[in-house]
Amino acid sequence: MPPTLASLVHHSALKLTVRAGGDHLDTPVRWVHASELTDPVPYMEGGELLLITALKLDVEDADAMRRYVKRLVGAGVAGLGFAVGVHHEEIPEALADAAAEAGLPLLEVPRRTPFLAISKAVSEAIAADRYRAVTAGFAAQRELTKKALSDGPEGLLTALASQVDGWAALYDASGAVVATAPEWAGRRAARITADVERLRDRPTPASSVVGGGSVDGTDGEDGEDGEDRIELHSLGTGRRARGVLAVGTAAAPGTAERYAVHSAIALLTLTTERSRALYAAEQRIGAAVLRMLLAGQPDHARGVAGDLYGGLLDAPYRMMLAEAASASAGRARAGRGGGGGADEEDVADTTDTADVQAAAAVLADVRGDLVGGLVEVVEAAAARSGEAVLVVPDGQRLVVLAADGGAVVAACARYAKTVGLARSGSEQGTDEDELVVGVSAPAGPVAAGAAYKQAEQSLSVARRRGRVLVEHEEVATGSVVPLLADDAVRAFADGLLRALHEHDATGRGDLVASLRAWLSRHGQWDAAAADLGVHRHTLRYRMRRVEEILGRSLDDPDVRMELWLALKATTAVPAGTRE
Repeated sequence: MPPTLASLVHHSALKLTVRAGGDHLDTPVRWVHASELTDPVPYMEGGELLLITALKLDVEDADAMRRYVKRLVGAGVAGLGFAVGVHHEEIPEALADAAAEAGLPLLEVPRRTPFLAISKAVSEAIAADRYRAVTAGFAAQRELTKKALSDGPEGLLTALASQVDGWAALYDASGAVVATAPEWAGRRAARITADVERLRDRPTPASSVVGGGSVDGTDGEDGEDGEDRIELHSLGTGRRARGVLAVGTAAAPGTAERYAVHSAIALLTLTTERSRALYAAEQRIGAAVLRMLLAGQPDHARGVAGDLYGGLLDAPYRMMLAEAASASAGRARAGRGGGGGADEEDVADTTDTADVQAAAAVLADVRGDLVGGLVEVVEAAAARSGEAVLVVPDGQRLVVLAADGGAVVAACARYAKTVGLARSGSEQGTDEDELVVGVSAPAGPVAAGAAYKQAEQSLSVARRRGRVLVEHEEVATGSVVPLLADDAVRAFADGLLRALHEHDATGRGDLVASLRAWLSRHGQWDAAAADLGVHRHTLRYRMRRVEEILGRSLDDPDVRMELWLALKATTAVPAGTRE
């Protein structure tokens, strides 16, 4: 601890005597300052032991001494040392009374004790205290490093909490609590998640100090009063924080405690922020595993995956393909006709405004990089659950392999729902606010190629239906009709039916309507004629004219199928409609 007035009084070589303020000798001394100015306050910072000989002071004037002492107390001076035998043989009564009245410690300095000796004693004590703090800090670093290597982040937090005589908590990139020490600190850590999220949004490195404590002002668990001083420190070296460390203490940490906190930040950064070389190596391994799976070589893929991805290939998994708007916006607009899709409208109608606003905040958090945000969500979910996950960039797409029914797939679905809510709540949607994800049905290693195809199909359906995420089980639901809403399909349909429309335009019959009625009745003449209100012989004549004009036989099932789809494609069908 730093030197105090009491330690100086007990210093055998200084021979100091207390003349006033003996109840305040535990005051720390930050430095020693000698000044004969009548007002030395402008040149002081607080915590100093002021040494004087009263060369210029009117020490016999009681009012002047009270003003002088009051100024010193207001400046935070730790104490006043008066040298006797220089200008005054003893401390003047007016000064002693003023010091006693104000509670300012007043020390008598004998003539044989030079001011320099007092300055050296304080300086040596401060240096010794700092050395002890640095030594304790290095010891804390060694202990934290040992715990981090042997017990991981949980052991490190336990050691840190002991070092600072408080508590510590670790949050992941999403702001969720990963670990706390001691265990009772979990509730306190959960109460400051909003502060953690605000810090996470700032560029790294970043830190802040917040007030903890219970919301209702009651005592915390284990008798704690909850009025902690909580420091938050971001972890990571990239654009966004990979985690946050919270440290709660009763007061501001000292030098040794500060060393321990900074050591913990460095060690946790190493454990949460993988090096670029390691991350690139993992990506190359993941890409190789994916290529082997798609090539029908599951055994080789399992051998290459090893412990890194091996567990993922021993149980049913889902393959997910994600694509950003920059890669799919044009196709999405063509499929949806530029609209948002019925699904998003339904979401907007049934969702609370607060949910939409919260979802919009998520979009702001990922700063337009929705695929990057998905990667963070997936990796965070895998880290929390201990699941293996394979994440491989594939050109403009992202390929994800995750355990069926696991936390990663669930986190991906929640993220997609959040993006959909934010999009539906936006009055002016942009391509940057879009993301499409296709999910395969559960598959095993031998069916990787089929799973990739299913994910591609689901991705295409999601794009056309204006959905953020579609699972392959949903592909067969609804109707194939919305899939015909494509410029190329409509162009084919217009070309196929053009001759019939031109014939009808002359007023010589209604071949298009007759063809639609006949096809809808599966070629049943009486039923179709009744729908049209004509005789069946009239309908037979019209169908012969259709064959003559088109040069195709209606007995051919492929011709009937093409004509029916052409009629459906040329009928105005809103995007997302299901029949």
